[in-house]
Amino acid sequence: MDEVQSVLLDNPNFLRDLLGQCLQRFLEEEFRATIGAERYERSNSRTGYRNGSYPRTLNTRVGRIELQVCRDRDGVFQTELFQRYQRNEKALATTMVEMYLKGVSTRKVTKVVEELYSTSVSKSQISDLTRELDESLNTWRNRSLERAFHT
Repeated sequence: MDEVQSVLLDNPNFLRDLLGQCLQRFLEEEFRATIGAERYERSNSRTGYRNGSYPRTLNTRVGRIELQVCRDRDGVFQTELFQRYQRNEKALATTMVEMYLKGVSTRKVTKVVEELYSTSVSKSQISDLTRELDESLNTWRNRSLERAFHT
């Protein structure tokens, strides 16, 4: 146990770096499975070709992680690791939604998120999220209950 503590205390970025390496490896494996071949491998089972990569920043509880997302020539590859325009892990959105539901102002939500995740979130991002939440809740509230009573 002392060894684990010393590693964590000696390098405060240890968890962030470890998570970044794991996520990058996952992206590479997912891409390899999608196109059916390793990098530079010639294979009859190949279904696509690499076309470089693009940088992607993902905000997590352990800090910002910089990833290189692979591209294929046909633009078919889409990772399952995160959604297309997602920049924050789901826990961040969940935290913001929970605070909003408890009546915390958007300004306070912004401050809490900045403290917890060491990243800035604009008031408009929080407003957009709460607007989506309001729409989802209204849809749920106004759903038809006919099917529930006719089972």
